[in-house]
Amino acid sequence: MKKLPIGIQDYKKLREDGYLYVDKTRYLYQLANEGTPYFLSRPRRFGKSLTLSTLKYLFLGEKGLFKDTWIENRWDWKAYPVIHLSMTEVDTADPQAVGRGITYRLKRIAEENGISLEEAHYKYAFTELIEKMGKRERLVLLIDEYDKPILDHLHEPEIAQKHRDLLRTFYSTIKDADPYLRFVLMTGITKFTKAGVFSSLNNLYDISYTERYATMLGYTQEELEQDFREYIEEGIRLTGRSREEYLEEIRRYYNGFSFDGKAFVYNPFSILGYFRNYRFKNYWFETGSPYFLAEYIKRHEIEIDELMEYPISESLFSAYEIEAAPPASFLTQSGYLTFKGYREKRGYELGFPNQEVKDAFSQLLLLHRYGLEPQTNDAIRNGILNGLDKRDFGKVFEQMRRTFANIPYTLYHKREEQKENHPERLERFYHVVLLTLFWGCGIEVKAEEMTHLGRSDLVLVYGEDVYIMELKKAPAEKALQQIREKGYGEKYRGKNLYYVGIEIDTEQRNLKGYRIEQSTPAV
Repeated sequence: MKKLPIGIQDYKKLREDGYLYVDKTRYLYQLANEGTPYFLSRPRRFGKSLTLSTLKYLFLGEKGLFKDTWIENRWDWKAYPVIHLSMTEVDTADPQAVGRGITYRLKRIAEENGISLEEAHYKYAFTELIEKMGKRERLVLLIDEYDKPILDHLHEPEIAQKHRDLLRTFYSTIKDADPYLRFVLMTGITKFTKAGVFSSLNNLYDISYTERYATMLGYTQEELEQDFREYIEEGIRLTGRSREEYLEEIRRYYNGFSFDGKAFVYNPFSILGYFRNYRFKNYWFETGSPYFLAEYIKRHEIEIDELMEYPISESLFSAYEIEAAPPASFLTQSGYLTFKGYREKRGYELGFPNQEVKDAFSQLLLLHRYGLEPQTNDAIRNGILNGLDKRDFGKVFEQMRRTFANIPYTLYHKREEQKENHPERLERFYHVVLLTLFWGCGIEVKAEEMTHLGRSDLVLVYGEDVYIMELKKAPAEKALQQIREKGYGEKYRGKNLYYVGIEIDTEQRNLKGYRIEQSTPAV
């Protein structure tokens, strides 16, 4: 088996040292041939840096590095001068550090190309470098993580704005450099706004959410099964599962990212992490900044139902600077939400990409939105899983009540204030908390699943057991009766099926009681 390229961002090192490479050169050929200045946004650790590095060696004409790739016999292998600048290599502590860091990197690039820069200011040094390197042959400009100096200070808006002003001045150089440029690609996590960093760059073509390049980064199902074939066979041997079951588990945990609402890809970082030790863990999520995300959840009072309530238009992503963007926009660009579909005239439907993100984000919500202490949260999680393992719903219900008992009354108060105009919102709060709770336990739960006669509140699937739950501000028997009458269990015949009616006690701000019965759907 070829080595897994975990943390490898240099294409030359990847190829020369025999690492596994998923061939994406067909997309690079399309980009390079069209020659338009491009912009691409993707979440962190999604392959942006490796993509730019691949383009660098492609334009340098290093044909040997592309042996047996799609592009090998289709490219002319002419060498071009290349400026490859990554903002990850720049100190972002303050505007002065950013300016010095950019200038330093430009001078290093100049030295590598046998050029000496006279200008000391980052903007003029950039102009000088472009003119000198592109004097004989038009050059290729690749800028990685353009927004890092801003993103590093989202919690400090004043510094973020100063960095935005600095970067606007720096990037404006590109507009007047067109005669010297053969190809331009800039990447980042956040999409740009017309009044932001690229206000003077109106010729960048944003391919972030275009169908043509939706699978350029990330692994498709076909690529996973083809390029990781040996790793998959080893996983099947280790787990003892069928090929179909094994692939479905990987898909559920790590697939699901979409950048056009149609095609879905795996997170490359998580797939590589999984195949290194064959353990389902939150590889990508844990590389983020949990402190920042926790503070963001608290500051914006994030709740799942409000994030995914309505489709959002693509224009929303470029209408705000990232620190002022609505949570749905920010979390989608960051990779915590993704497109689940597209509806004409309405926009993109949002949802969690996969089990990894859903579980980990739900855990953060329980801790930082609903106020559970970490020790209490762990105890509740273990109690629920133990109850489900033993098919003892009483123990599960006890932990459900314990969860609501730990939620600050102010959260209930907010929903109660909305009750006059939206009476369903208070009851919906209980649904959302339980959905978050079960997701945080790593359990498969569906909300408002449609049937031919209506939709159930919650459907919990645990192994061969299925629990269909209905919550009402009425005796539990009434909720149980609705499950029976509406035939919510029809599609789960063949499973161990349980109907659970639950009574909500709005005065005590908790669940009052439940009724459960094991049932076999009518044939």
